[in-house]
Amino acid sequence: MSETHDHSAAGTFTVRPFQNADAPTVARLVTDSVRGHWTYRPEHFRESADPQRLRLVALQGAEIVATAHLSPFGEATPDALRLDLAGAGAAFTPLYLAHLAALPPGFSRLLGVTREDFGEQMEFFSAAGFRNAWQSWGAHLDLISFDFAAFQPLEERLFLKGYETEQLANDAPDADWAALSALHQRGLADAPRNPTTTPDPLSAAGLREMIVREETVFVVRWRGEIVALTRLTPEGAEVESESTVTHPDHRARGLATLVKAHALEWARTAGHTHAGTGGTVLNLPMLRVNTRLGYRVERMWVTWERQLS
Repeated sequence: MSETHDHSAAGTFTVRPFQNADAPTVARLVTDSVRGHWTYRPEHFRESADPQRLRLVALQGAEIVATAHLSPFGEATPDALRLDLAGAGAAFTPLYLAHLAALPPGFSRLLGVTREDFGEQMEFFSAAGFRNAWQSWGAHLDLISFDFAAFQPLEERLFLKGYETEQLANDAPDADWAALSALHQRGLADAPRNPTTTPDPLSAAGLREMIVREETVFVVRWRGEIVALTRLTPEGAEVESESTVTHPDHRARGLATLVKAHALEWARTAGHTHAGTGGTVLNLPMLRVNTRLGYRVERMWVTWERQLS
């Protein structure tokens, strides 16, 4: 595939499939497109033979000025393809049209995810007929100044009611892992979610394997029973919250705040300096919890949707 598109506002673009030699330029374009929120390296980008995963680049003359990637959105949203765009906004339309001409079968909608201050992507999705369907929030916390002492009165009150917080060991009994998985599934069923904040499904064994491999889990017990949990993934200087769940019978007591405060204190003492979290704007209870913990909310993330005929 190599197509030439005339775009009167900015000249002529040539659209072709990504090649491995394009990786350094594409890594720079994608990093710039997210305003440095994440850093992408050339090794993150490689040619793919998978017909459901196609990356295109747009050239103006000999220079790559934009890129677009189309891929399945994820196991939790099996009917959707995700469109990611980076680079010169004027080249997004020819890239999009080229992708539309070669859509893989079996999908009924396109989704795009961008932060509200990423202007070129926001403008494209709006102009291309996508619907601003869901909004999510992200937030960060400075762990260096985090003070667990502010939550000790809460811990003392809950302790008197029989609640105790601990870090779950990787060699915890099978019964604990079964209870953790059941509570995790309960949280998935109860919490408001959108395609961006819905995790891929995991079996009990898959959840345990992932936690042991790359996460840290804190739990609250009541009379020995696990009634709340929070999961963290350490990533260099930062830790990222994966999920926080409280059993319905024990909500509105502050358990989510306490268990997450314990996890953040662990992260601080382990040398991590920042914590990240996020979720759908519909999940007001977790927004309140994170506000109490001192997280500062960033610009919203928007999930755009367009139905495919």
